[in-house]
Amino acid sequence: MRTFTCAACGQTLYFENSQCTRCGRAVVFLPDRRLLSVVDLEGPPPSATLVAVGVGGADRYRPCGNQIDHQACNWAVAARDDQRFCLSCRMNVLIPNLAEPGAKDAWLRLERGKRRLLYTLMDLGLPLDERQPDRDGGLRFSFKSDEPGADKVLTGHSDGLITINVVEADGTARERTREALGEPYRTVLGHFRHESGHYFWSRLVDGSSRAGEFRDLFGDPGADYALASKRHYEQGPPTDWPARFVSAYASMHPWEDWAETWAHYLHMIDTLETAASFGIAVRARPVEGAPGPNVVVPRVDSDDFQGLVTAWVSLTLALNSLNRSMGLPDPYPFVLPEPAVWKLRFVHAVVADARRRWR
Repeated sequence: MRTFTCAACGQTLYFENSQCTRCGRAVVFLPDRRLLSVVDLEGPPPSATLVAVGVGGADRYRPCGNQIDHQACNWAVAARDDQRFCLSCRMNVLIPNLAEPGAKDAWLRLERGKRRLLYTLMDLGLPLDERQPDRDGGLRFSFKSDEPGADKVLTGHSDGLITINVVEADGTARERTREALGEPYRTVLGHFRHESGHYFWSRLVDGSSRAGEFRDLFGDPGADYALASKRHYEQGPPTDWPARFVSAYASMHPWEDWAETWAHYLHMIDTLETAASFGIAVRARPVEGAPGPNVVVPRVDSDDFQGLVTAWVSLTLALNSLNRSMGLPDPYPFVLPEPAVWKLRFVHAVVADARRRWR
């Protein structure tokens, strides 16, 4: 994600900010411009017109309905738009019951992950086909909680609907699950990225000219999923999975291999863009011999996939080393085998195809 700054005072802003922490000016995210902008208010809050500062052109917006009702959204709605909710919020089919204790905090944590996913998808030029009032289709979200006497809510994807179990917003519970499943990495944002992979497999790969290449790299998507899942949870991943897959879970079925690889690609793209926004360049300094060349993070829409991978490996080595110096776990607990790199290259090509088609 790019770096945002306050147009009034130059302070660096986080994507989730609704106010500058230095000068106190109100800020909102403008999805039509993919910009976090300082705004002046015309009229009384909470439904004041928002006038974006320094963006030029049509510059008037409204607060999202979820900001007005719950102080829960920093995305804006263009004044010319007849929708009450922002692009992100109107993709929700179900949100937690906000009357329940802790539900609002959990919802906000889920929304932060969802909005970061949407930012990356929009930045890559991928089709969202937002849900329309008179039809299904497009990418949608449902945040559901386990209920006594009912089946456990499974995080997953079905026909464009991504369902996230609200318990995933509880860091303690999520960490217990991560340890129980032996996973090196489990985050809310990771769930959104993984499940979006299933949606984009159906949108961009299934039935496309690249379906054969997918089969060659990932395997037969028609393989019995229930049987593969049963085998995975009863027997575990194959012993050689680190030599072939980006994660143990990816070894379960070609669909999960794709979704894990897709999520990994989005991890790469978003982190590399953040690094590029800060002007980060990494130089490897081996114990012996001459230091390696500076590795400057390339643009995320670069056709040079190898350049992206080279920058990614260098950056993650630096990130892991910094964390270890602080006594913290590796932020990137993965090793990329060559077959996984080829799968990432395939994802990169699929995204490039989609960007050319929809932009």
